Amino acid sequence: MALLEIEDLCVTYRTDEGPVPAVRGVSLSVDEGTMLGVAGESGSGKSTIAATVLRLTPASATVTGRVLLDGEDVLGMSFGRLRAVRWSEAAIVFQGALHSLNPLHRVGRQVAEPVHLHGSGVTRRAADGRVAELLDQVGLAPRLASAYPHQLSGGQKQRVMIAMALACRPRLLVADEPTTALDVMVQAQVLDLLTSLVRDLGLGLVVISHDLAVLGSTCDRVAVMYAGRVVEEGPSAEVLDRARHPYARALSAAFPTIGDQSARFAPRGLPGDPPWPGDLPTGCSFHPRCPDAVEMCRTEDVRLRPCGPGHSAACVHVPGVPA
Repeated sequence: MALLEIEDLCVTYRTDEGPVPAVRGVSLSVDEGTMLGVAGESGSGKSTIAATVLRLTPASATVTGRVLLDGEDVLGMSFGRLRAVRWSEAAIVFQGALHSLNPLHRVGRQVAEPVHLHGSGVTRRAADGRVAELLDQVGLAPRLASAYPHQLSGGQKQRVMIAMALACRPRLLVADEPTTALDVMVQAQVLDLLTSLVRDLGLGLVVISHDLAVLGSTCDRVAVMYAGRVVEEGPSAEVLDRARHPYARALSAAFPTIGDQSARFAPRGLPGDPPWPGDLPTGCSFHPRCPDAVEMCRTEDVRLRPCGPGHSAACVHVPGVPA
């Protein structure tokens, strides 16, 4: 049984302009000790999936499908059970860590908060010891527990957020854009940290990013999203190097390859913008931007079909082979 299994997830937001489907029939799974990357442009539904895993979507959202955490449906949990699951069984590192910490409280107090909330009768001394252990685990000096957020660098703040997520020893960690606003060297350090946590603690990890190249080099599997759907999913090397969906190929080609001199003079971008979720094109949502679109793409809404072992893509040009 997978640690996390998302089945036919649909999330629609109610707005003054009408319903806006942010996630449309997504199915994904994550095992213990593995990393799943979810890639796509802004507005593709990545962060909505992250929020839905722990039922953090706003009241304006209508959610259907199932989110099974160790076999138990998160969407059907009572509030008391849900409160017990958050932090202790599954935790999330929110996007924008630079602004997620309370500037009025010391770092140690904020990391200790979930320990106090979920640990019955935890003494201050025990909590302080756990904070020191967590900071050391994410590569920070325990003395930084007495620092305020403004005294830390961007990379240090991100590590503090990861330490906070690990405070109650969850089995599943969801990291929503964990390297946003960090320079390249710090990005690499944070990703190395997440990889080591999966290896050493046996965590199941979902990493959400717009950067397919980063996910492809660190995750076991990658899912590429467009307009609320997964358009390609499979082993990271396959998706990164041999993508079958035109959007996944374009997303991969948008990032220059080290040593590729031609990329310096001819950046490979993708023309156009993602569609507004409340007004999606007919047929394949990607066809207005797709260089390989044919007439069938305007009318046929292709779902994921197997294109190799553990690899699937949603494209009329993928004939499909036995998985």
